[in-house]
Amino acid sequence: MKCSLHGAAAAPIDAARRRWLRRSSTALAASLGAGSLANLLLGTRVAHAADYKALVCIFLNGGNDGMNMVLPTDDKRYGQYAAVRAALALPQSSLRPLSGSSYGLHPSLASLQPLWDKRQLVPVFNVGPLYAPLSKTEYLGQPAGSPMIPDSLFSHADQQVLWESGNTDGLSRTGWGGRACEAMATVNPVISFGGNARFGAESLRMPLVLPGPGALFGATGLPPAGTGWTPDLLRRQAVDAMYANHTGMELRDAHIDLQNGAFTTSERLGPLVASVPGDALSSPVIDAAFAPLMRNGVFVGPLAPQLYQAAKMIWSNSVVQGNRQMFFASLGGFDTHLGQLTRHAELMKELGDSMAAFQTALTNLGLASAVTTFTQSDFGRTFAPNLSGGTDHAWGNHHLVMGGALLGRKTYGVYPELALGGSDDVGQESWELQGRWIPTSSVDQYAATLLRWFGSSESQLDSVLPNLVNFGSKRTLGFL
Repeated sequence: MKCSLHGAAAAPIDAARRRWLRRSSTALAASLGAGSLANLLLGTRVAHAADYKALVCIFLNGGNDGMNMVLPTDDKRYGQYAAVRAALALPQSSLRPLSGSSYGLHPSLASLQPLWDKRQLVPVFNVGPLYAPLSKTEYLGQPAGSPMIPDSLFSHADQQVLWESGNTDGLSRTGWGGRACEAMATVNPVISFGGNARFGAESLRMPLVLPGPGALFGATGLPPAGTGWTPDLLRRQAVDAMYANHTGMELRDAHIDLQNGAFTTSERLGPLVASVPGDALSSPVIDAAFAPLMRNGVFVGPLAPQLYQAAKMIWSNSVVQGNRQMFFASLGGFDTHLGQLTRHAELMKELGDSMAAFQTALTNLGLASAVTTFTQSDFGRTFAPNLSGGTDHAWGNHHLVMGGALLGRKTYGVYPELALGGSDDVGQESWELQGRWIPTSSVDQYAATLLRWFGSSESQLDSVLPNLVNFGSKRTLGFL
């Protein structure tokens, strides 16, 4: 008999199953006694380790147009931007200025503007996969197959792998988040609400993929002891007996450990995963932060419920366990080859409002400085628009980092020269002068900045990020 766990694609549980979950959760809280699970999720401050930290990755699938996410506001460079972007240029007056800098945010990111003023948001410019620092002259002079040129540039699937793996050869089966968790021996692997991404893969563990609020995370028809329908309980007893003892056969014993671990994890996290805003196990503090993103009790958009789940996991550290946690969320739809202005504005609002709600929840829980959230994406998009009201695949891209530990009210990285065919554009022939920026900061440096704050040692950084050594003393970007 095989025990299967519902993952991120699980459908919301029906009313009867929801009632069963609430009854079993209430029973669990009662068995733990006063100050236990019920108080844990109802707003009583949970004791986190003094050095507790979490990283939250938001992957923007499809290739976010960073050029319209963060852009210059000074007249000279805005004029260069508007001349090339033409119909895709955002009006200068609509930008949300980052005070004290010469940059502004997409108008749909208005909810993130106050975080800049609080030193809790920074943009990082022109980041991408790099084996080593690379100029345009060096790029054009590389022979075929040179390790200096990342594999399969401008390809969705391949560039997602390079970003998530923190490598440039496309052959790594593990992710930089997973390798960091493995090197630091974290209690949990990367916990993902955005699918089974390469980012969280380790050599021997895969990401723990969890579903959204209200969904069942557990073994179908195999309830914990003392709960559920009698025939299901009998089946569970049979399964427990089957996996009760090791056999001396290495492969069989590994399977037994995996199955028992799956039961233990699902029974520990199942009630927390299933909790929805306003129910007996939810946190009013988190619920209030995300309330503007709900309509008639349902989350609006796909990212908000993922970050809601992450907020619950961070708050409920005594249930999730460990003083280092890493989470993965994703938002798709960024392959804007046509009709970009409308679609990208919708995506930016989903991203900005969800990130702002998440940071509000963490701030009100007293955990703003313990959590750093950051974006990744396949690649940037061309500076010049195409003929379909959109943009095409590029390379370097701008990203956002959010959290209370940031060295804020500053921008990081080097903004590209806004000139088609200029020193940052890979194009040489007239037909290819589209503004595909060669990155000036690497995924390795970006990740190392995050991981050094997370607690990775320098030797761990070198093992997790194999190309980091190629950047000499410029190992990090300085935003933490």
